[in-house]
Amino acid sequence: MPDSPVSFGLLHRTCSLMVLLCVLHILVTVVYYVRNPDSTPAFAPNRQHNPQIHRKLAQQSGGVEDTGPAGMNASQRGEAMERCPEDPPRLVGPLRVEFTDPITLDLVRSENPALLPGGRYKPPECIALQKVALIIPFRKRDEHLRYFLYYLHPILQRQQLDYGIYVINQDGDEIFNRAKLLNVGYAEALKEYDYDCFIFSDVDLIPMDDRNIYKCYSQPRHLAVSMDKFGFRLPYTQYFGGVSSLSKEQFLKINGFPNNYWGWGGEDDDIFNRINSRGMSISRPDSLIGRCRMIRHERDKQNDPNPQSSLSYQVINIEKDQLFTKITVDVGKP
Repeated sequence: MPDSPVSFGLLHRTCSLMVLLCVLHILVTVVYYVRNPDSTPAFAPNRQHNPQIHRKLAQQSGGVEDTGPAGMNASQRGEAMERCPEDPPRLVGPLRVEFTDPITLDLVRSENPALLPGGRYKPPECIALQKVALIIPFRKRDEHLRYFLYYLHPILQRQQLDYGIYVINQDGDEIFNRAKLLNVGYAEALKEYDYDCFIFSDVDLIPMDDRNIYKCYSQPRHLAVSMDKFGFRLPYTQYFGGVSSLSKEQFLKINGFPNNYWGWGGEDDDIFNRINSRGMSISRPDSLIGRCRMIRHERDKQNDPNPQSSLSYQVINIEKDQLFTKITVDVGKP
């Protein structure tokens, strides 16, 4: 049965109205985006780089922030960077530290591509809370240094530090002077950068927990509080050896380390007494977080106990490796 003229007319008017509404919607949409050219349509994928969201995803995955198609970080793109958090988000806690597999410097370099010459690093995703110089007194410990760099660089990067590693190498075969080398490291590091925190570490000590933050605190900090060498406990209450941190102000307050301790032993107790005499106290992490492993070795023949000043030395050579700055110095003799 053919449609009636009334039904056909109603259908025609309905279709015309729908076409008119569609045309009106398109016109309104076109006018809006002509007046707002930077707006992204609701139906288009959002391709704009959101640094906060991207940074959060990178931190959760344990990776480094994508610096964008031009390879620039947020600072280079002119974006405001936030300060790094007090609690770094990528820490993993207890670490397995082993010294069985051989380590090469090339391996360590390949696993730390973000390092700048001289063993320098800045977190790309935020502004570090402290500028830290890691000072290592050194002589004839190349194997230990490879293990040290292999473990420490990833730890320090996860801790979001603006840091540099300085290996202070004593030239010659005279009796070793650990404390004087630490003073040299402090002075030489400040010639390169405005560090405000100094970590003084033996090359054979590796932290076993990355929550043991290598930074400075309101009081001088003893970081190696629980070594396997001593059954994971302090050998005595006044012990301040192995790894410690001092801010620039704290270092100046105790007038640095003693320069007259040639050989092994004695300087740590002297430093402890200097700290106490200046009205400061030693802070420490708990015994679990402060655990360290020591690389076993025989003591140098030139390091027999021999406790004996102004800082005098001569720089022989400065080497800028991707992993460290090595400064060879002549510190004289007793």
